Amino acid sequence: MLWPRFYQNLNDYLEKGKVLVIYGPRQVGKTTLLQNCLRQTPFKFKLDSGDSIAAQEILSSQNFNKILGYAAGYELLALDEAQHIPNVGLGLKILVDQMPELRIIATGSSSFELSGQVGEPLTGRKRTLTLYPFSQIELGRIYNRFELIQKLPEWLVFGGYPAVLTAASKNNKIDKLTELVNSYLLKDILELEKVKGSKVLLDLLRLIAFQVGSEVSLTELGTRLGLDYKTVARYLDLFEKAFVLFNLRGFSRNLRQEVTRKSKYYFYDNGVRNAIIANFNDLALRDDVGKIWENFLVAERLKAQEYKRIYANNYFWRTWDQKEIDWVEEREGKLFGFEFKWGKDKVKPPKDFLETYPNATFKVIDQENYLEFVS
Repeated sequence: MLWPRFYQNLNDYLEKGKVLVIYGPRQVGKTTLLQNCLRQTPFKFKLDSGDSIAAQEILSSQNFNKILGYAAGYELLALDEAQHIPNVGLGLKILVDQMPELRIIATGSSSFELSGQVGEPLTGRKRTLTLYPFSQIELGRIYNRFELIQKLPEWLVFGGYPAVLTAASKNNKIDKLTELVNSYLLKDILELEKVKGSKVLLDLLRLIAFQVGSEVSLTELGTRLGLDYKTVARYLDLFEKAFVLFNLRGFSRNLRQEVTRKSKYYFYDNGVRNAIIANFNDLALRDDVGKIWENFLVAERLKAQEYKRIYANNYFWRTWDQKEIDWVEEREGKLFGFEFKWGKDKVKPPKDFLETYPNATFKVIDQENYLEFVS
């Protein structure tokens, strides 16, 4: 079966004198996407890997003659796993500035963000595309609406990483997710940052996994882990940059009772969340269906916003007396409130929210209408 990505042909995004950065977590298919692009490209190209000692030596040298000679005669330079090249941003800047006819693609994991390798050197010289685990938008190109909904329990438990989707059995899926968490999930953080080790990071992720959809206290997390809250905050920031967690903040503009200080955290992939807590039970055997449903919708909405270029600020909304809306988007000068419900319970919009923001809309997202929300 062919598993199409949203960015089906990277050639459509190439520009002369610019670097196309394909960015995202490990194991989501960036290398496969690059290889598919090169099979279709009309340009004379050179493909190299950041693991290559020669590429590392040349592109980190800041030696103009070496760097320009490296790409001479090519219309397209493709660098896979470019995060392994020290100071790769400076080397690419030299190529862009000195060879304005050259097109460049660089794939990289979250190391790009964590190490700051490509940000400042390539300001104004790059375009970034983020690749996530498979989205419902992409899976909708394989399955029809009925099939997508029928397979919803699978998406909720096992998520959308390519190796997991293509695994032949439930046990294979569990093995792939376990390997992903143990071998790849924290690799960039452990390589680039001074942390106490993977155990404390995994312990923190487990605490977050059980609190999906709830507000998080950094002080409480620190107490349970034996860390100060500043260290907890730094680790959570690293998880965000490594595409493990997404931080959702509270919304407030007018009402004094609104809660804004605390955050909620969600996983970018349900399978990763379930692997962290080692729970792959079927939905009928779980007591956290509401949590994984909420996490799924948040992650899928984020992917849809990225791929469809929906520019929005995202929040949750809650008052001190526990009136709450799961997801609020601020876009196009308007507020759009969404409540996530796995069951068919009727939900009324909070009166305080609509009175405070009379131009806002409110909608319940359930199993019957979720595809419109996530795609």
